[in-house]
Amino acid sequence: MDRVRDVRLLPKAHLHLHFTGSMRPGTLLELADKYGVHLPEALRGGEPPSLRATDERGWFRFQRLYDMARSCLREPEDIQRLVREAAEEDLRDGARWLEIQVDPTSYAPRLGGLIPALEIILDAVRVTSRETGVGMRVLVAANRMKHPLDARTLARLAVRYRDQGVVGFGLSNDERRGFARDFDRAFAIAREGGLLAAPHGGELSGPSSVRDCLDDLRAARVGHGVRAAEDPWLLERLARDRVTCEVCPASNVALGVYERLPDVPLRTLWDAGVPMALGADDPLLFGSRLAAQYEIAREHHGFTDRELAELARQSVRGSAAPTDIQEKIMVEIEEWLAL
Repeated sequence: MDRVRDVRLLPKAHLHLHFTGSMRPGTLLELADKYGVHLPEALRGGEPPSLRATDERGWFRFQRLYDMARSCLREPEDIQRLVREAAEEDLRDGARWLEIQVDPTSYAPRLGGLIPALEIILDAVRVTSRETGVGMRVLVAANRMKHPLDARTLARLAVRYRDQGVVGFGLSNDERRGFARDFDRAFAIAREGGLLAAPHGGELSGPSSVRDCLDDLRAARVGHGVRAAEDPWLLERLARDRVTCEVCPASNVALGVYERLPDVPLRTLWDAGVPMALGADDPLLFGSRLAAQYEIAREHHGFTDRELAELARQSVRGSAAPTDIQEKIMVEIEEWLAL
């Protein structure tokens, strides 16, 4: 019988964590008090809100809560605090590598502009990575609700800072709006500049949105991607091309993509050979962090410790971590199995 080890001690990479959504609830309350922001009850603690974002009202509520939380990040020290605390939480959950996703245009108005905002974020990431020991990098994400020309601007900026901590380019927000192909030029700029392409797809929309990420944006990773489970041919393609799906089980249920945790198709993806990287998405709103996603795989999908270790390896292989760091984490995963 396979031993049951502490998943918090399992070395892993975290590839799907949004910037504001990584905040500790207590930090949000302190910043809201600091700036006189009145938070709705859903953000003031207790049980995480039930968002059910598969309908328009649910998604609007999710975005409203996220925007209110983001409005509490106003000074460089707020950014520095968020980044440090995100790294500390992930370190506690076994992360050795963290790629945090951010749209700097959302913070630019309060931080002196787009370039200063990104530089403040990258500086916080460098300092935090050095002081905590967590390998930490940034994935710049465009907002698909904005004009594709804005995404091109962001892609050029992301490439410009490739050697200062930016490793990838993403596309977030409601995938039911607009077309992935509208952002193909932005992703071409990012890829040609050496960045990893990691757009969202296959969450609120079905498998066609995953295919669009592959066909139009040439994704190396897909944020979420779980709806690919509905298309056997797509599963085969993801497995063949080694495209990592950043699967966030707790988020899927909180947003109403699936009714219950056992309904999230982890086993379907696993059995098809699709690489996965479990992620927490927005712990502030969904109430669980990285290690909890591995516990979900264990408790609700019957993953053994050896299978959890392989999930951790897949997260590392799907990351932008340098080869030597990947190899070091792989050794640590074997040491976990030897416990």
